[in-house]
Amino acid sequence: MSLTQSKIAAARRRVPLAFQAPLSVRIRRYALWAFFIGLFGWCLYDFNFSPARIWEGLGRLGTVMSFMFPPHVWDNWSDFSEVLNGLGETLAIAFLGTLLGAIFALPLSLLGAKNIIRQSILRLTVRRGYDIIRAFETLVLALIFIRAFGLGPLAGILAIAVSEIGTFAKLFSEAIENTSEKPVEGVKASGGSRLQQIRFGITPQVNPVILSILLYNFESNVRSGTILGIVGAGGIGFLLSDRIAAYRWDEAWSIIFLIIGMVYLIDWLSGLIRTRLIGGQEGRALK
Repeated sequence: MSLTQSKIAAARRRVPLAFQAPLSVRIRRYALWAFFIGLFGWCLYDFNFSPARIWEGLGRLGTVMSFMFPPHVWDNWSDFSEVLNGLGETLAIAFLGTLLGAIFALPLSLLGAKNIIRQSILRLTVRRGYDIIRAFETLVLALIFIRAFGLGPLAGILAIAVSEIGTFAKLFSEAIENTSEKPVEGVKASGGSRLQQIRFGITPQVNPVILSILLYNFESNVRSGTILGIVGAGGIGFLLSDRIAAYRWDEAWSIIFLIIGMVYLIDWLSGLIRTRLIGGQEGRALK
């Protein structure tokens, strides 16, 4: 006998309690909602999140925004070239940091993949190393490296590279673990060594994923490189911080526009690369 909506509605009217969750489930549900609402309210109170403060802050923000318009237009090459040099330096910091992080992360990712390393103790130890590295925020690493190596791009490159080692190693190892065993078994059946199984059975499967991860993180590191420049690690962030500190808001807004344009351009180019390389590899795999 098929159930219709009218029959279900009639049954709900006759025995409404049968369609409700058990009492224990409802109590837990209400308790969780009460906890989250109470936590949210406490955070608003503890952080002085009042309507008056928000309104006052919006007024000051409007004043700052009024100083930013119209944006500054550089009328000489000397000043504009300084900004372009800062943008190029930020790109170089992000590129080198991403590249160095990937170079060191790739062998570590092999040690953390369970289909490569069967020994659980070694694999778990390496994975906990990923977590330790990722626990340090890039900005904190930049402050440490600035103290060690001084101001400039080197501190920013090292901060991004070290931070990305943990991120890349984790993501790469997960991609390796999700590969199919059939190509590996084919290489093994043909007499291939363990290294050849990794090279010809696993690597072709993970290359598109690794490339996609690298491109996405490079875009993210360009934005991170801007923040690192504010604390003295080189790049366009240093110029932006200098203009804000000097209350030259129109120049700061122009620099922000250039940063947005640079990030958009990188996103567009990385999309083309993904389409040509990753899309092409996927198409060949389907054939």
